[in-house]
Amino acid sequence: MVKYMDLILVESPTKAKTLTKFLGDGYVVEATMGHIRDLPTKKIGIKIEQESGRAGGYKFEPEYMQTAKQKQRTDEIKKLSKETDTIYLATDPDREGEAIAFHVAELLKGSKSQITNHKFQRIVFHEITKHAIDEALKNPKNIDMPLVEAQQARRILDRLVGYKLSPMLWKKVRRGLSAGRVQSVALRLIVEREREIGAFKPQEFWEILVMLNAQDSMLKVKLTSEIKSQKEAEKTEKDLLNTEYRVLNIEKKEFKRTPSAPFTTSTLQQTAANRLGWSAKKTMQIAQNLYEEGFITYHRTDSTNIAVEATQMVKEFIVDSFGKEYALETPRLYKTKDKVAQEAHEAIRPTSMQTLAFSVQENRDQQKLYDLIWKRFVACQMAEVLGSTTTVKVKAGDYLLQARGETINFMGWQKVYEKQLMTTNDDSMTTNDNLILPDLKEGEELNFISLEKMQKFTQGPARYNDASLIKALEEMGIGRPSTYAPTISTILDRQYVEKEDLPAGRQGKRFLPTSLGIAVNDFLVTNFSDIVDYKFTAEMEEKLDDIANGDKKWIPVLSEFWGPFSTKLAAVGDTAERVKIEVESTGEKCPKCKEGDMIVRIGKFGRFLSCSRFPECDFKGNYQNKTGQKCEKCLDGDVIIRKTRTGRTFYGCSNYPKCDFASWTRPSSRDGGTTAGQGKPK
Repeated sequence: MVKYMDLILVESPTKAKTLTKFLGDGYVVEATMGHIRDLPTKKIGIKIEQESGRAGGYKFEPEYMQTAKQKQRTDEIKKLSKETDTIYLATDPDREGEAIAFHVAELLKGSKSQITNHKFQRIVFHEITKHAIDEALKNPKNIDMPLVEAQQARRILDRLVGYKLSPMLWKKVRRGLSAGRVQSVALRLIVEREREIGAFKPQEFWEILVMLNAQDSMLKVKLTSEIKSQKEAEKTEKDLLNTEYRVLNIEKKEFKRTPSAPFTTSTLQQTAANRLGWSAKKTMQIAQNLYEEGFITYHRTDSTNIAVEATQMVKEFIVDSFGKEYALETPRLYKTKDKVAQEAHEAIRPTSMQTLAFSVQENRDQQKLYDLIWKRFVACQMAEVLGSTTTVKVKAGDYLLQARGETINFMGWQKVYEKQLMTTNDDSMTTNDNLILPDLKEGEELNFISLEKMQKFTQGPARYNDASLIKALEEMGIGRPSTYAPTISTILDRQYVEKEDLPAGRQGKRFLPTSLGIAVNDFLVTNFSDIVDYKFTAEMEEKLDDIANGDKKWIPVLSEFWGPFSTKLAAVGDTAERVKIEVESTGEKCPKCKEGDMIVRIGKFGRFLSCSRFPECDFKGNYQNKTGQKCEKCLDGDVIIRKTRTGRTFYGCSNYPKCDFASWTRPSSRDGGTTAGQGKPK
């Protein structure tokens, strides 16, 4: 049997394959296939004992287990390790990766005290390139135990909350429910926003635009005063139709526009949600592929730091591609939160300046995300956009009207987006319509052309979507790069929230709380206010950061939480009342018993119809989410919202299979057919 000099262990086969391309014959790279052991799935798996002689002190002993596949993989790695000189633990550069490295080493050596043995070396790199791997191999280190302990503390904390609160929900709300430390806070945000929307009372206002002629050029000005009623709008219109217009004031200001920072995990998820319509989960899956194939740096980070070598690389590219005037003399630095500075991550950026073209059809999504990352990184190290804004104020009797225009004198970093349609969805691009105003003089008379008045209403708070929910969680200090996507997926999978259906042409589906989600939230807010308290959750995240940085010990942090929490559990179990889940009525009678009302319930597999007299009447029926439109193919059925086996939303006919109408987009009142070029859903 061939004896390899060194063994390198990573998490995934894709990552192993990429590393192998950069290494010589003296290495073999193997994948652990993720975690090599974990807490059991069917029990809490944590032994808790109160320390004798110490009030409020507890011991927490996790009971790690291996599945049959994990044990088989461990045995295979053990066999390989006997033939190697050194085992390099090259798992991901974060707490989760450090924990995997720790558990692998512990299983292979059989003793925690031997993990620092010279045979085991921890290597860390933030991009999978030859240079990064060579540097990591030259500078191996020991496992970072504070990072391991921070991961273990989070795992135990989340397990305690989930496994202790969930049975309480079964007893007081409904069986099969779950609660989680971060997911419950995210749910609370969505429920409270929905109540804000319900309480909002729109206020009427009117907008008046006047088109004027100036030196054979058109100038559209907007009334600056506030109009709150139709009567006032009509009076203002009459006045403006019978007065002269003169330029009162012209003000010009120079501006510099700085590019946004390179992507962190949360800003990447937000931009992908806004620009591509992706969920946080999909964004992370595609980013994982790009990282493991060596195209981008590590994708779980809240750092905006850029390596010195990378700034030099991008500067050379900018000079060669756009000209010296577009490059910076010194690299532009962006501020990163202090808490993550010690974990030494970089921002998400491309590993080279290649504008990659993914030829395989299945890689179109990789292409889209790579382009976002590539352009954002290049732009962040380019010169500022230079321009000027002009504000023209027009006097019309007792009224003041205004127009604002913008002129770009030097494109700067926007040059990288030159061929891309600029939209308001990406904060890396301007939202100004670049209106160029005619050359005017103060006191100049302007000729009236036309007037337009519009009734409008103030807009209430918007429902959260993936982007705005992640932004809110991050701003509150709740969750970390690795938790945003699974948090959102969990509350969707548990049917605590659902994504609203939007008309064709609108992007970014928003979250609606279900009656089940509202019931769960209200029970938790009433009985476990600390657990779903925004400040408490943020402070717990800071304590976990302190553990990772070596500033706190994990057992005292968990003890401080467990004491009050366990006391609260006992009290609520005895005193809390059962919560009733509000049901939605269809307005129809039960077809089976003819007495009960048809209502919508939420079950394990989604919504279904049931009789209000259950269990006396056991009728169940399929729930059809109607859009309020008739099918234009058969002219008889209703257009309903359905899902494919992969979970993608499409629109079909309630008369299926008699009518096979299907569309990926919601049909308008004039278009009930399949969207061109997209094919029918299957």
